[in-house]
Amino acid sequence: MQSFKAHLRDESHTAALGVALARALLPGMAVYLHGDLGAGKTALTRALLHAAGHPGHVKSPTYTLAEPYHVKVDGQDVNIIHYDLYRMGSPEEFLDAGFREDFDGRNVCIVEWPEKAEGVLPPPDLRVILAVAGTGRDVELQGSSALGSSCLQRLHFPRIL
Repeated sequence: MQSFKAHLRDESHTAALGVALARALLPGMAVYLHGDLGAGKTALTRALLHAAGHPGHVKSPTYTLAEPYHVKVDGQDVNIIHYDLYRMGSPEEFLDAGFREDFDGRNVCIVEWPEKAEGVLPPPDLRVILAVAGTGRDVELQGSSALGSSCLQRLHFPRIL
């Protein structure tokens, strides 16, 4: 498993990582974001979506559970679907909503709180683990498939840790 670690000193570094990820993503990826409340999952996703070309507001899909965005990834028009599963009561809610169909090998699916749908989510290509560290964040990216490893190989972000 290929991995990448960095310390993000402030929100601007979190945004810079989001930009770097937008440039490294590949169509069809499943990216799972792990971290406590306030760890920066939504801030990272917001920066990624803006860097991929979404010009408008990016809100946390805490209440809607999913928000789709039509952008470019690796030069291709794709949908990035941002999920926030924090309010889900059970993994079956994920299936009942029909979200599993979005993991079709074309869409990029970014999932906050994937543990809420454990057992029904397909395996991730990339895990992003964020943790509060002083006034900043520590981040670890773990490629868990060939697609995830390719993404990490394409990632251009200085190693700070």
